[in-house]
Amino acid sequence: MSNIVRSLKHFAMTSRLIEHDLDEIEKKYTVDFNRGHRNTIEVDQAYYPQIEQDIRSEAARMAPHYETFYSLEKTVRRLIADTLNAAEGPNWWVSSRIPANIKNEVEDRQKKEIDSAVTPRSDEPIDFCTFGELGEIIKMNWDIFASIFSSVKAVEHVMASLNTLRGPIAHCSPLADDEIVRLQLTVRDWFRLME
Repeated sequence: MSNIVRSLKHFAMTSRLIEHDLDEIEKKYTVDFNRGHRNTIEVDQAYYPQIEQDIRSEAARMAPHYETFYSLEKTVRRLIADTLNAAEGPNWWVSSRIPANIKNEVEDRQKKEIDSAVTPRSDEPIDFCTFGELGEIIKMNWDIFASIFSSVKAVEHVMASLNTLRGPIAHCSPLADDEIVRLQLTVRDWFRLME
């Protein structure tokens, strides 16, 4: 990965973390820095008055963490797909690079969505992988990813930490203050792995 791409990724994530900090300052001191953010609480009050205020407030506090994790997880998926595509070509998913058990799990998830008559989330199989499976794909293909990351053990550690932090975010539970800091540090650790 080129230094320019790495620098751009660091810039983007640093900008997101600064935005989060500015959001927190705006909430804490009830100020508006006119950054063009819509007021989520007003929208909720207009359309969802049956939802209690404390729940809406908690959701507004959690929204930046969800956005951070969503962005990071999409970045991880894209990095894996782009790296395997460069190494194996466009049919990388059907190659031996993806463990059979992961392919089977993905097929089951895709079929379940089709059978549920909901709009499929994606045409790309990697979008049906769990976060843990993404880590397994990186480890199973370390011969390719070693040129991107500094250490397989470090990748395992950061991915495990992110997977743990993902739980409360994905299941609508608030993050404790320490876990917010841990999320910020772990996101930084992820990008530091690629230096």
